[in-house]
Amino acid sequence: MLAKVTAVFIGSFLMGIGINMFILPFHLLDGGMIGIGLLFKYIWGFKVGMTIILLSIPIYFLAWKFDRTYFLNSLHGMLISSFVIDLLVPLNGFFHLPEMESAVAGGLLIGTGIGIMLRYETSTGGTDLLALFIAKRSPLNVGIIIFFIDASVILAGLYFIGEGMFFYSMVTILSVAFATSSLTLIRSVSIFLSPR
Repeated sequence: MLAKVTAVFIGSFLMGIGINMFILPFHLLDGGMIGIGLLFKYIWGFKVGMTIILLSIPIYFLAWKFDRTYFLNSLHGMLISSFVIDLLVPLNGFFHLPEMESAVAGGLLIGTGIGIMLRYETSTGGTDLLALFIAKRSPLNVGIIIFFIDASVILAGLYFIGEGMFFYSMVTILSVAFATSSLTLIRSVSIFLSPR
C-alpha cells in the first residue's frame, strides 16, 4: 500500500511539473483527459485539474459498475494528480526552453508519471483508466492505446491551437507514449505470456 501511495505522489508531481513548466507556456496539448483539461484552460481559463475531475465522473461511474477494483485503485490517483497539477501552476514560465525541447521534456515527464502509476495498477483516471481497461482485456500495450486516444484529442483540438503548435503537441504525445510504454512494457509482456 505504501508503495502505491508513493507511486501516486511521485507520478503526480512529475505530471504537474511536465504540464505547468513545459506544456502550458507554449499552449501545447497532451491527449486524453489532460488534453481536454488543457483545452478548457486555453479556451475558457478553467483550472486543468478541476476540469479533469469533473470530466472523469462519467468514466468513474463505469468503473464502479464494471470493475470496482479499478475504481478504488485510480480514484485517489486522479484526485491527487489533479490537485497537484493545479497546485504547481506557479511553475508556468519558471523555466524556459524552446518549443521542441519543451514538448519532449513535458511529454517525458508526463509519461513517466503516468507509467509509474500504471505499474502499481493505479492511474489518473479519465482516458488513462479507459486505456487500462482495454489493455487488461487485450494484448495491446497500455502506452500504445493511450497514444491513439491522445492523438484523437489533439486532432480535435487542432482548431484551437493552430498548426504550428499541433506539430509540437504531437511530439508531446509521442514522448508521453514512449515513456509510458517503456515503464509498462515488461509488465504487459508478462501478463500477455502468462496462462489465462
